[in-house]
Amino acid sequence: MESRKLESGVFQQFKDLIYAESGIVLTEEKRALLLNRIGKRLRALGISTPEEYLHFIAQDSTRNELVNLLNAISTNVTYFYREKAHFEFLEEIFRRWKEERRPKVRVWCAAASTGQEPYTINITAAENLDLSFTDYKLLATDICTEVLETAHRGIYSQQVMEPVPKNIRDRYFERIAVGGEECYRVVESLRKLAIFRVLNLAKFPYPLKGGHDIIFCRNVMIYFDRNLRKKIVDE
Repeated sequence: MESRKLESGVFQQFKDLIYAESGIVLTEEKRALLLNRIGKRLRALGISTPEEYLHFIAQDSTRNELVNLLNAISTNVTYFYREKAHFEFLEEIFRRWKEERRPKVRVWCAAASTGQEPYTINITAAENLDLSFTDYKLLATDICTEVLETAHRGIYSQQVMEPVPKNIRDRYFERIAVGGEECYRVVESLRKLAIFRVLNLAKFPYPLKGGHDIIFCRNVMIYFDRNLRKKIVDE
């Protein structure tokens, strides 16, 4: 399937739908990427053209295919200790709260992806807070159901684990075999600190209870336009 087959009018309809449902802005440079991503869904459904796929989504009262579309176009670039300076700053905050004997800490990771960022946050908490005293929980959300399944399992290949220091790896991960490949699984005590949920940042109001002391959202805000960023911050 070539990019010329995704005509301008059809591309605009996809752009409008994706923006309305997720807040993700697709520029003209993303046309070929979109065609490649939806091509997989067309083949899975036995649909011939992008136009037919749009019609299929519109007629799907379950909205399941809309979820599949959003899963397909979501960008899930992530790795452990991404934006190292953020976690160095987080260490300082947690150490101060430990000294202050803060009784409760709530953190929200607004774009959990496959789990590396929320688990890095939890490792930082375990290293710098007294979790035997502080009631600590992390809410990890994402619009993509597929990546949340990976995050919930907490199993990663050796390549994915490369940014994790050996001493941290030894303390917070256990080696397991998956399909004959040696992998690492986040230890249960750390997994229990995270609650993974589907949440669409473009849909207001958010179904969240209580406030959060810290919110990680920078790595998802870059995909939104200024108007939506303001709405999210105001929310």
